Amino acid sequence: MSKDSHEKKFGKGDSEIKELNKKAEKYAEEMGNILEEIGKVIVGQEDAVRKMMISLIADGHILLEGVPGLAKTLMIKTLADTLNASFTRIQFTPDLLPADITGTKIYNHKDASFTTQKGPVFHNFILADEINRAPPKVQSALLEAMQERQVTIQGETFPLPKPFLVLATQNPIESEGTYKLPEAQVDRFMFKILIDYPDKEEEQKIIRRMTTPKEIKIKKMINPSRIIEMQKFNRSIYADEKIEKYVADIVDATRHPEDYGLDINGYIEYGASPRASIWLILAGKAVAMMDGRGYVLPEDIKEIAYDVLRHRIILTYDAEADEITTDQIIDRILDSVRSP
Repeated sequence: MSKDSHEKKFGKGDSEIKELNKKAEKYAEEMGNILEEIGKVIVGQEDAVRKMMISLIADGHILLEGVPGLAKTLMIKTLADTLNASFTRIQFTPDLLPADITGTKIYNHKDASFTTQKGPVFHNFILADEINRAPPKVQSALLEAMQERQVTIQGETFPLPKPFLVLATQNPIESEGTYKLPEAQVDRFMFKILIDYPDKEEEQKIIRRMTTPKEIKIKKMINPSRIIEMQKFNRSIYADEKIEKYVADIVDATRHPEDYGLDINGYIEYGASPRASIWLILAGKAVAMMDGRGYVLPEDIKEIAYDVLRHRIILTYDAEADEITTDQIIDRILDSVRSP
């Protein structure tokens, strides 16, 4: 189907849509250049890097699950470098305190006054490494900052910088000394992305790149103010009523699968929350913008459906016993829900 046909089916087909397309194409070119620059450092993981960019444009946060050594830190640090933004890494440990993240007030004996010492959360990009290693109180401090976009330190409220992106990591192969994130808190992450090992060819490229003396220098492509501009424009991208209904049907199918001819009711304990619908639309809009379009297609929703839904569908013990995964459930939902 041509772009014009898509416009007629999923857009208004008028000058307003053409204007949105023009702006989206301009931003898409800039984002393409950023991804190309990141590719000079990161080998493979194109999907994870693209999803990171989508999350940034949609102004959401990411929960990243993967074994150690897959360049998670390097990924977000490189993104921060290309955007001329501040970056910090917080290693979550069992002895971490909420004040170690948010900050505290320090008493000055000389003039009998308090000064505010801001914590590492006051950066544009934060890598919360092994978030499930910290106690629930510390997890809550970060998750509250993510949700409210502000931090209260002993009664005084401070706004967090913009843009603000948290990439929290979990190690799937180690459970000793960890505190599982409660479902209600996991729901605050826009995406849950699973990353896997590189293939053999990518492994060779990594070896070559990381064992030679040549230093790769990253260009600063755009400023944080430009990202804020993109985030504002993202909400202007047109999502037709058919797309809204499609998203509502997908989310409803996680709650009432029998209404869509799905025999998976015994596998789902709880369906996705309304946050899923919001993020499916906002992330779908970001996909459209990255592809240079001012309107959303069903394919945009399908591209990010797994990342938005996989941590929001809570499975039953029967599903675990039958080795059914959330991704398999999402497969069946997308096959059953009629696409516009």
